[in-house]
Amino acid sequence: MVRWACFLILAAMLGGCTTVGPDYHLPAAATINAPGAQGDFLSAVAVTKAEPLPDHWWKLYNDPVLDGLIAKALEANTDLRVAEANLQHSLALLDARGASREIQGSLNAETSYAQRSAEAELQHVQPPTRQIYNAGVAVSYDLDLFGGLRRGIEAASADTEAAVAARDLVRVNVAAETARAYADACNSGFQIDVLGRSIALQKKGLHLTGVLIRFGRAAPYELDHRQAALESSQARLPRLAARQRNALFRIAALQGGTPDQADMGLLGCRHPLELAQVLPVGDGQALLRRRPDIRMAERRLAASIARIGVETAALYPDIRLGASAGSTGAAADFLSPLTNRFGFGPLISWTLNRHAARARIAAAQAQSSADLATFDGVVVKALREVETALNSYAAGIDQQQGLERARAEAERVAQRTMQLRRGGKIAELPALEAERDLVTAEQAVAESRAAMNEDQIALFLALGGGWASTSGEK
Repeated sequence: MVRWACFLILAAMLGGCTTVGPDYHLPAAATINAPGAQGDFLSAVAVTKAEPLPDHWWKLYNDPVLDGLIAKALEANTDLRVAEANLQHSLALLDARGASREIQGSLNAETSYAQRSAEAELQHVQPPTRQIYNAGVAVSYDLDLFGGLRRGIEAASADTEAAVAARDLVRVNVAAETARAYADACNSGFQIDVLGRSIALQKKGLHLTGVLIRFGRAAPYELDHRQAALESSQARLPRLAARQRNALFRIAALQGGTPDQADMGLLGCRHPLELAQVLPVGDGQALLRRRPDIRMAERRLAASIARIGVETAALYPDIRLGASAGSTGAAADFLSPLTNRFGFGPLISWTLNRHAARARIAAAQAQSSADLATFDGVVVKALREVETALNSYAAGIDQQQGLERARAEAERVAQRTMQLRRGGKIAELPALEAERDLVTAEQAVAESRAAMNEDQIALFLALGGGWASTSGEK
């Protein structure tokens, strides 16, 4: 009867088993669900389109050199190697968690020469020395009636997905920083060329001014004025050259290399990056699905909610089914009926003092509230970064268009002035000044293009561009 009663109690408990703790659902009040987070961007301008951002945004520049640099950086970057190792660490922990649902087993065997104490045997005669042994095998299975193990696996799985997102976040930053360094190298080279033209014209103007002074057709202070302007222009060259070389060192570091491995051939790049099409930015809904930091924060929230179930399961009994068999005794009686043993039955453990368990539940709930706030903060930050980047990009486009118009006007003036000079209607120096004004306008355009590349890359980074979502990758 006792056996049947135990069996019925166990069957009832098995039939009533459940997974305690809250099931994860994205909170309805989360900022990501707000209407303002789902629609088109407020700062989208005519030079952008709502089409999805391509998996490899840097290919919009149609520059094979840039494509190769980013591909190499994604293969060898040290930060990315760390992120990949962290992902493998999370995968191993998830595998270990999954093993907790499997049948557990142990095997032991030992032997020794021993003599018990006479007084321990309540004797006054010394007991004999004999060889004894102990060997056995035991297996057990945790029924996980209240889902503590299942919630632990759920939390570990979410942590692994967060590690995937963290790896993707590093990829996004590596690609953006490589593109930014390459753009700096090319823009610096372009600005050096334009500045070189300006210096050549200033030297020519300085020579003509000296000739005019010798013939009494110009005041001596004009020479000092032009000399100061020339030296000011020449003083800008070292800084641009250093910026160009430093960009190559940054690229080498992003590729996991030392400064001596920097590709000095990139110093030959003399043209700013140019987009081959109108910039696609998508909308808020696509942004929130794509940005790795948002996916990482959401998965951490899911993990913290699963851990509430892990701690809640500690309020309930833990039941294991176990069996063991073995042999213990004198070596002379090895495997005899006198030494053989076996056992089978449930093992129930239940902590009756609930104070510590309830405190851990409260701590897990507080952590989930903090992770929800972090998740909301990441969403708000992402939307702000995109709107800010779009505003800067729009302002940069307006500025560049204005500077391009100014450059075009300066070019027309320089052409008309040169025609007048060839016709002998004006002196050479005014024509030279008009050509120098054109170069000055080109310098402003060159600086604007560099700023535009920076704005474009900042926008791509804010959009979380890189590749297709890998949230399901393991």
